[in-house]
Amino acid sequence: MGKYFLAIDIGASSGRHILGSLENGKIVLEEVHRFWNGMDDIDGTLCWDVDRLFKEIIEGMKKCREIGKIPESVGIDTWGVDFVLLDKDDKMLGQAVGYRDHRTDGMDEEVYKIIKEDDLYARTGIQKAIFNTIYQLMAVKKQHPEYMEKAASMLMIPDYFHYKLCGNKVQEYSEATTGQLVDPATKDWDYGLIEMLGFNKEMFQKMYMPGAVVGNLTDEVKEKVGYDCQVVLPPTHDTASAVMAVPSNDENVCYISSGTWSLMGVERDEANCSMMSKEANLTNEGGYEGKITYLANIMGLWMIQSVRNKLAPEMSYGELCEQASREKIDSIVDCQDERFLSPDDMVTAIQDYCRETSQTVPETLPELASVVYNSLAKCYMEKLQEIEKIVGVKYDRIHIIGGGSNAVYLNELTAKYTGVPVYAGPGEATAIGNILTQMIQSGEFADLKQARECVAKSFEIKIYQV
Repeated sequence: MGKYFLAIDIGASSGRHILGSLENGKIVLEEVHRFWNGMDDIDGTLCWDVDRLFKEIIEGMKKCREIGKIPESVGIDTWGVDFVLLDKDDKMLGQAVGYRDHRTDGMDEEVYKIIKEDDLYARTGIQKAIFNTIYQLMAVKKQHPEYMEKAASMLMIPDYFHYKLCGNKVQEYSEATTGQLVDPATKDWDYGLIEMLGFNKEMFQKMYMPGAVVGNLTDEVKEKVGYDCQVVLPPTHDTASAVMAVPSNDENVCYISSGTWSLMGVERDEANCSMMSKEANLTNEGGYEGKITYLANIMGLWMIQSVRNKLAPEMSYGELCEQASREKIDSIVDCQDERFLSPDDMVTAIQDYCRETSQTVPETLPELASVVYNSLAKCYMEKLQEIEKIVGVKYDRIHIIGGGSNAVYLNELTAKYTGVPVYAGPGEATAIGNILTQMIQSGEFADLKQARECVAKSFEIKIYQV
């Protein structure tokens, strides 16, 4: 019997338990559980139901026992920036508020009263997004000062789930960096900044790198799932896990982790906190082995998901791609415009943008999809040019990983707009990166280089030429 490693990959719209193992020198994946996710509106606040999500985590782990494939270890990755606050008795203070909630409106100005925007970027290297943890914590401080005062622990969402599994509270590096409160040089909390902002310093947990063993399952969890295993930190930020699965060891590789968000960038050894980098809206997030995933956050397939869910929720994305490819509409929207972050109606938001910019207004679903796909590809082209200019490297290929690597029409457009070939796959990049971390920790691979070589021969990579 081979060894099994369990990745629990929870995205903004769904979660899945994927077992990974090595067979004949190749990585084999098996999905054992899938569940939905989404933000609930609780009294006008958008929140994650972390109790329900944890029940799903346990449910999927039980299924591993039922099929006779007990994992050696388990690791959880999620989206970035969101967190829970726990009091001294480990009870949650308030809700697990989601990043699309509007509690952060105006909180950037509150932060900039204390530290200038340029100085904050020079200090953290993190792109401004109104939902970053720094602005969310400022909202807590302003709206619920009693929570800030009573908080004994702040745990980012995946760290909270790891704590629920094994009873140990730690902060994983890649997830922490998304919050705009980490020093990219020391790769630890910027306690000076935290104190300056008036946040409760005591609630921040000790920082650990991906690959660290957090502990074993608690007795309560062991009883529920029917076995024990180690809890190993993957890069708990899903983007950082996905980047691990780029099937190339070339030094200069440009990637797009394509899903609800499109994260386009390159791996670097050190952060670039220059004003040129800030003006290009590039961010220095953490990755495996303390690397920097230097990238642009682009709105991504969230726009397509929203349009499809409203107009034709039963249509497959493959069919939507095919229909969009036959449209002739040439309208383009700015995917980075904040109006597309959390609109009441994405269809209306796209149509209004086209109307305001005197372009043809898309009416049908295929027209809307064509506008979104072309807009994304154009945005990729612009970001590639900006990254090349700042880094001083010309990239001769783009690796598209994640669920969006299956979007044939978008891949074709990306090659066309950027003028470089696109290598698409693997689709389950985030879960693969999570599993690779556990496999390296267990000794299945010597290092990331060997692991990536295995990814390249284990999964189909489709090439789209210019």
